[in-house]
Amino acid sequence: MATSYLLPCYVVITVLVLFFSVDVTEGAIREYQFDVQMTNVTRLCSSKSIVTVNGQFPAPGPTVFAREGDFVVIRVVNHVPYNMSIHWHGIRQLRTGWADGPAYITQCPIQTGQSYVYNYTIVGQRGTLWWHAHISWLRATVYGPLVILPKLGVPYPFPAPYKEVPVIFGEWWLSDTEVVINQALQVGAGPNVSDAHTINGLPGPLYNCSAKDTFKLKVKPGKTYMLRLINAALNDELFFSIANHSLTVVEVDAVYVKPFTVDTLFIAPGQTTNVLLAAKPFYPGANYYMSARTYSTGRPATFDNTTVAGILEYEYPDAPSSAASFHKALPLYRPALPQLNDTSFVGNFTAKLRSLATPQYPAAVPQTVDKRFFFTVGLGTHPCPANTTCQGPTNTTQFAASVNNVSFVLPTKALLHSHFTGLSSGVYESDFPVAPLTPFNYTGTPPNNTNVANGTKLMVIPYGTNVELVMQGTSILGIESHPLHLHGFNFFVVGQGYGNYDPVNDPAKFNLVDPVERNTVGVPAGGWVAIRFLADNPGVWFMHCHLEVHTTWGLRMAWLVLDGSLPHQKLLPPPSDIPKC
Repeated sequence: MATSYLLPCYVVITVLVLFFSVDVTEGAIREYQFDVQMTNVTRLCSSKSIVTVNGQFPAPGPTVFAREGDFVVIRVVNHVPYNMSIHWHGIRQLRTGWADGPAYITQCPIQTGQSYVYNYTIVGQRGTLWWHAHISWLRATVYGPLVILPKLGVPYPFPAPYKEVPVIFGEWWLSDTEVVINQALQVGAGPNVSDAHTINGLPGPLYNCSAKDTFKLKVKPGKTYMLRLINAALNDELFFSIANHSLTVVEVDAVYVKPFTVDTLFIAPGQTTNVLLAAKPFYPGANYYMSARTYSTGRPATFDNTTVAGILEYEYPDAPSSAASFHKALPLYRPALPQLNDTSFVGNFTAKLRSLATPQYPAAVPQTVDKRFFFTVGLGTHPCPANTTCQGPTNTTQFAASVNNVSFVLPTKALLHSHFTGLSSGVYESDFPVAPLTPFNYTGTPPNNTNVANGTKLMVIPYGTNVELVMQGTSILGIESHPLHLHGFNFFVVGQGYGNYDPVNDPAKFNLVDPVERNTVGVPAGGWVAIRFLADNPGVWFMHCHLEVHTTWGLRMAWLVLDGSLPHQKLLPPPSDIPKC
């Protein structure tokens, strides 16, 4: 809980609505205590002990509130039998990479019984971000909202909502997720998929034994609500819709966008989307499902093909606010969601996203490029260990994933500390390939050899480099989309398309005026995406697929941005309590 204010909330196991209504002063120090602990939770008629922060579940973990310009201090104490680290997803961490969180990239993990204080200043950012565990699969239950309010006196660039509500999508396994992934890695197989999707930790009425565990949002007729949507699912990209209601998209990844209205939206793991929900002007005498289900082009049984539903209900006129408003006798409407493999819907939705590009909120797109990179991203294989049988694509191979055919191997020492101390020998190499060493028809017939190489390689670039990166999906084990998250930066999505990227003709179609700015972007299934960013943040910055299974298999790499020449262009020294490996 924050020491500077209390957040009022109303939580009942069947009604979980956290309305934001806080007056947070500007330029303050925001202090939080995160006690990572085991908590017993029952879902789908089955109980298990899960890792939580401050014991909070079904609600997502504690909400971190701050204003643009605030200094945030979060003390994390690890009371569980697992190593732990926390990532503040989307925070720029200018010169404070030590607080970024990914285990073995910017820090050694916090060991059992140990603690670490994350310190960072929020510079030039406002909107919805989130925090989550960044080691193994522990973020399955260790996650929560990170809400950055605008500076005092600065309004939203859209009509102020009546209330603000966090809506976080997750996944639930009946089994221990650490056992799930470890068993899969032992035999080289795909891990068992989740047993349910959740909204704010609740699976809802479409799952067995779960009607009592339903997220319910009560609204007043005629009022506008801002839903802060966060996809915290481990492995599933999602469609989301509210029956008989439209949603106006006003922000993604804590960056305002030109507003547009949809009946259904798409959100990938790692991404956030703020939408305005205009309640009907009069009491409608009905209830409405708020539903989400998976988008996937993968093979059957490789994703959770279930639907999660919450319920939108209206306050009855003149009824006391504490009165129950859900009546089973009222009609209950369901939204029509796209087909699970509707790639054209995803492409059309993402094409609507545009930066505001106003004097107050400019789109600082690099107009020139200093370095161009071309990365292939996709699945592949490793051969089985000698004298063993695997359960991968064949009985002689195991699943793997790579960037430019390099399946990233996590080191046993933190990359950032190794760089800062100059003791990088034996920890990492500085020769990550700028393009595939062996070009092929990326979205066509796959090559005969699907094996990928292992390595701990970094891409080293000078401070101040204008970077253009094209990420090309491959079809080696079938086409899939990959939500790529870059730590330490926002970037501009200047282009995307299907098939193989054409370096001659495609750049002419790039949007350099008002492209969307974000921190997590989907590489389209069977396609490519182009991004640009200014490398103005010294340190080591992880980039990885936010489908946790792909990250585990190696679809990850890291950028090393060197110090600049001026004092404010240099990485700060590590804090004294930085964890040891």
